[in-house]
Amino acid sequence: MGAGHGHGHGHGHGHGHVSGHAGAKHRWRLAVSFGLIGSFFVVELVYGLLSGSLALLSDAGHMAADVVTLGAALVATRIATRPDTTGRRSYGSYRAEVFASLLAVVMMLGVALYVVIEAISRIGGPAEVSAGPMLIVGAIGLAVNVAALLLLRSGASESLNVKGAYLEVMADTAGSIGVIVAGWLITTTGQAYWDTIVALAIGAFVAFRAVSLGRQVFAVLGQHVPEGMDATAVARDLAGIDGVCDVHDLHLWTLTSGMNVATVHLVTGEPGDSHAVLDRARHLLREHHGVAHATLQVEPRDHTGCDELGW
Repeated sequence: MGAGHGHGHGHGHGHGHVSGHAGAKHRWRLAVSFGLIGSFFVVELVYGLLSGSLALLSDAGHMAADVVTLGAALVATRIATRPDTTGRRSYGSYRAEVFASLLAVVMMLGVALYVVIEAISRIGGPAEVSAGPMLIVGAIGLAVNVAALLLLRSGASESLNVKGAYLEVMADTAGSIGVIVAGWLITTTGQAYWDTIVALAIGAFVAFRAVSLGRQVFAVLGQHVPEGMDATAVARDLAGIDGVCDVHDLHLWTLTSGMNVATVHLVTGEPGDSHAVLDRARHLLREHHGVAHATLQVEPRDHTGCDELGW
């Protein structure tokens, strides 16, 4: 039996290329966005308290979640690139970015729940809301959020960590629009209940985006087959390599954004085929399926013992 390891650590994304550590190259985008959002959060919180607007306070709460999420994302990208000095983390600390994305999900759900509970508690009660500060702060917040969105947009398609931050800012952009709409409706109609209605809509939107991101995070943590990859097609392509008689124990998962991993056993007809099979399989996984790290075990047809495990 021969064992081989295909260690592919390239750069790029999509089929035909293997991605490297996607989050690290977008760290500067996270840093600038963190500065913008953090500065505006203080302004919005103060004016939210002065105006008495639930929509403004809810958006400030979401801004606070943005600050925490962006900060965690920054820390995670730094941790993920640190070499392991303990010898216990054989895959390094790349998963730190996935856990930062999970924190973004928790923060978004927490803000959504708070907004909904607070909005419901205001129904039927008197409310005095100053529409002027809502319109001004909402407009400034919209500009800040749009700037952060433009910074994070390109990285969101490559890194789950950056995507978590991007979705946080996207939800907050919707919140800023909601604040402006609520302020305009209050000014036009003189009815403060529009503040509560808009706050509920913001909470629902944030919750929806959080659940969407959460599904992706748990797919990575659950070691599902990477999104966009077909395990059956990978097995079929490997089986089509000259010299391969059978493919089994194929496992595909994502370590962190841009870093897909595979392990597989390849059965060969002749012992002399193992080196050529190993090279072809490694090339196929790297160039056609975007697998950054592959551990390949090449074994002769008469080898036994691989079917003993039930998982």
